[in-house]
Amino acid sequence: MSCSRLETGRLLLRPPEIADVPRIVMLIGDYDVAKNLARVPHPYTVAHARDYLERAARGRAEGTLFNFAIARKWDGALIGGCGLHLEDGTFEMGYWLGKPYWGKGYATEAAKKLADFAFHSLKAERLEAGWFHDNPASGHVLEKLGARGDGARPRDCLARGHAVYCHQMVLMRETYGRKRDAA
Repeated sequence: MSCSRLETGRLLLRPPEIADVPRIVMLIGDYDVAKNLARVPHPYTVAHARDYLERAARGRAEGTLFNFAIARKWDGALIGGCGLHLEDGTFEMGYWLGKPYWGKGYATEAAKKLADFAFHSLKAERLEAGWFHDNPASGHVLEKLGARGDGARPRDCLARGHAVYCHQMVLMRETYGRKRDAA
């Protein structure tokens, strides 16, 4: 699947590029952002961002990783990222926003478009996602899409340096769209 750009009313989701590195480092380098993500170290460096870009390009070519930079349409400002990672036949969905962009509905808007892409373009039957117990806002984004709880377990968090209680969520193609009008 080669879809490279997705658009919403306010956002452009596009493959991350080398010009994004300084902004990615600044935004995801904030501990308050990094601590909500399983695979992001803290501190986050230029080397981490470059490695991320290499993995993203390789994964997209292989059809196992679809990462997108989230940018505002009106000024092109990168405000976060989102993606789908194929593992054991199921896509895991993830997203993050820089702290200045929290609470504005951007995460829900981007996650909805990402789910649309997964179900319609990639023909996924199921998406999985998780949110750490102390980040209920992420759980609300998933609930707005129609995701349902699927248990909880400790999950490693690189930024925190230990496992954190993580709520597992599942979004099924057959039920997607029934609750997503909140986006």
